[in-house]
This record gives sequence, C-alpha cells and structure tokens, in this order.
Amino acid sequence: MTLPNGPQTPRVLRMMKFVTRPLDYLEDYYQRYGDFIRIGKSATPLVYVNHPAAIEKIFTANAEQFRTGNAGGVLLFLLGNNSVFMVDGERHERQRKLLMPPFHGERLKTYNQLICEITKQVMSQVKIGQPFRVRALMQDITLRVILKAVFGLTEGERYEQLRHLLSAMMESIGSPLAATLMFFPSLRQDWGEWSPWGRFLRYKQQADEMIYAEIRERKQKNDFAGDDILTLLMSARDETGEPMSETELRDELVTLLIAGHETTASSLTWALYWTHYLPEVKDKLCFELANLGENPHLGEIAKLPYLTAVCNETLRIYPVTLTSGVRVLKKPLELGGYSFETGTVLFPCTYLVHQREDIYPEPKKFKPERFLQRQFSPYEFFPFGGGHRRCIGSAMATLEMKIALATILSDWQLKLPHHKAYKPVRRGLTLSPPAQLSLVAVNRLN
Repeated sequence: MTLPNGPQTPRVLRMMKFVTRPLDYLEDYYQRYGDFIRIGKSATPLVYVNHPAAIEKIFTANAEQFRTGNAGGVLLFLLGNNSVFMVDGERHERQRKLLMPPFHGERLKTYNQLICEITKQVMSQVKIGQPFRVRALMQDITLRVILKAVFGLTEGERYEQLRHLLSAMMESIGSPLAATLMFFPSLRQDWGEWSPWGRFLRYKQQADEMIYAEIRERKQKNDFAGDDILTLLMSARDETGEPMSETELRDELVTLLIAGHETTASSLTWALYWTHYLPEVKDKLCFELANLGENPHLGEIAKLPYLTAVCNETLRIYPVTLTSGVRVLKKPLELGGYSFETGTVLFPCTYLVHQREDIYPEPKKFKPERFLQRQFSPYEFFPFGGGHRRCIGSAMATLEMKIALATILSDWQLKLPHHKAYKPVRRGLTLSPPAQLSLVAVNRLN
C-alpha cells in the first residue's frame, strides 16, 4: 500500500512555517495525517515517521538499508565531508569506534570534577539581584567543558580565541531569522562581513585556521601523551597503518565542538527553567541533593533517580532536534503497512513521538515522575537518536546536565523574574530556549 499524499501547501510557504514555527508545523500535520506524514508528491518523498513500532524497525534495520542523506547543505559545509555525521558504511563504523572511548566507561567519570569546577567558575560571574541570561551562561559552561575534553585546553591565548570564535560563529547563524540560511540556499550570499552569510564564513575560516594551527603544533612537538580527544585521534592508525589527515581531524573536531556544546547548553537551560517555573519540582530535587550530605561524591549525584528523571523529562518535552537524523532508503522498506521505494527520505520524528498522548499522558505538562513510574523503550524515548547512528556523546551530555544542574542548585538560590511560559525557538538546525530567558540570583548558598 502506498502512503497517501500529505500537505499540498506550496513548498516555500511550508518551509517558512517550518523555519519560523517548527512545533506548529509538525503538530498541525500530525493532527491531519497521523503516524506517517508525506511531504512532496514524488515517488520518493520525505516522510515523518511518528510511530514507535515503525521507528523500531528503522533503528534496528541493517545499516546497509540506508544512506545518511546529509550530502549538501549547510551541515556539510559546516562540519565537512569527513564528519562522522556525514559518512556511511565501514567508514562511519570506523570513525565511531575511534570517537567512542572518551565518552564512555571509566573515561567519562574523569569529567565529573571538570564539569563541577567549570560550572562554579562560570556561575561566579552572576551578581546577586541582577538578572542573567541563562542560555548564554550555559553555553559558556558547555563550551569550556568540550574545549578541555577535545583539545585539553583550559587557558591561554588559543583557548580564548577558539572560545570566542566558536561562540561567534554559532551566534551568527543562531537567530530564527538567520536560520533561513540553512533552508534557503539562494540566501547564502557573501555580501561582506556585515551580511549574515559573510559574517558566518569569516568566523568559520578563522576557527578553522586556529584548529589547523593546533593540529600542526602538536605534530611538530610530537607529543601525544595527553588524554584529550585530539591526541587520541592523532595517535590512531587505520588498518593500513595510516594516520588521519589534517582535514579528517579538523572535520571530526568541529563536529564534536559544535554538537558537544550547543545542544547540551539548550537542554541545561530548559532544566533550569522548569525547576524554577515549577517550585514543587525544584523542592523535590533540592531535597534529594540535600540528602547526600555535605561534599557528596560526584558519582553519587549522577545516579540520583529524581535528578535523572528531571533531565529525562527535559529532553522529552523539548528535544533539541526535532528528528533523529535522515535515513534515505537504498532499497524498498515496508513500515506500518505502507511500502516505501528506494530514495524515500525517512525522518524518525523525536518531537512527535515524545508528545504522543498514548505514551506520555498530558504530554504538554512537565512531569519528571513519569520516568520514575515506568521505563520507556528506545523507540518511545530517543532524544539522542537511535540505532547505529545514535549520538556518541549522549552519556557525556546527560552527565554534564546532571552535574551542572546539581552544582547550580546546590550553590545558588535563583528565581524567575517573570513567571511566564516560554516555548522553543529556532536556532540554526536545532530548537533552543529563547535568548531572553533569564533568572535572578537571590542568594549564594555556598
């Protein structure tokens, strides 16, 4: 059976709504079309998949069933041809194996103290009684953490330059208006440094120069004793004994730097928002933290059940990415009784599954308790994607959320200056809390 046609709205109008009101875009179509939303009239359309059983079939399918479909566009331009996001097959498997160790197991535990110390350092900028923009501060925390993890940098001129350039580059394409560059290629025109695309290009070029300079300096020193990711990658050899090229190294480093701080900062911002928007959530969380006593082991904090539930509910209600990547069929596939031809573009839709009433009663409400009452399958709750393309940094991102949130709540008494409801806004290819979301420091506890 062939999936019926979906919306007939002209493409430019659809895309404008997708860019400016992405949640309305998805929810309106879900109400009209249900578990499979077909976009386009061709035999190989784009299809949003919103049913757990169908998503299970996608996530558990052989990797040879799909290609990534990420060729072209800003993501390719930003990350490069060699990024783990962009490659398929054996090359993708090889790069995942290289990149996984720093983000899992015993190595992951070594980041506990780093996250705590950086959180305290950044939060020390906060002044009692003055509002501060939450997302900006959380981005500072997560960028500092990832720079240390990736490059082993915590201070110095190159560290400060990279921190500034990466922040400026992402900010240049971060506003909802600038996000149109991602979806309308005709707008990507370099009209000088004052034009949005021109400004982005210049920041990207400067950041690339800094990264290549770091790579070449390490090579000249021939010092590979560090435990950062750059050292690990430069020491790695393929099956023929060849190291990664400078271009391959650059692409993987940029992927980790960008994916490893923007997304976590957004999730951490939402977690702080919800814990202060709903006092009962904050009270329960602070009670759980207080029960650990003075100077608790950071490993114990990461295991706290209610803290884990708060972080999971944060990732459920407003996932940073609307979909779990792109799967382009290399051969036909049947899902939910429908036949999909080779070339069909499948989007497992994280947001719509996370909003299903049959899985999450009252899905618009922030209720951490739902994660204490039952365990959801990886096809019902998948903020980090699934299958062989699941985010390699998911464990670190979750750890960072927990340690940073626990550190802030233990050290500061904060409040929302205005008890208002906030909704996500477009930030490049992701969804993010609004930049103006603020908190006020009432008192410093530690």
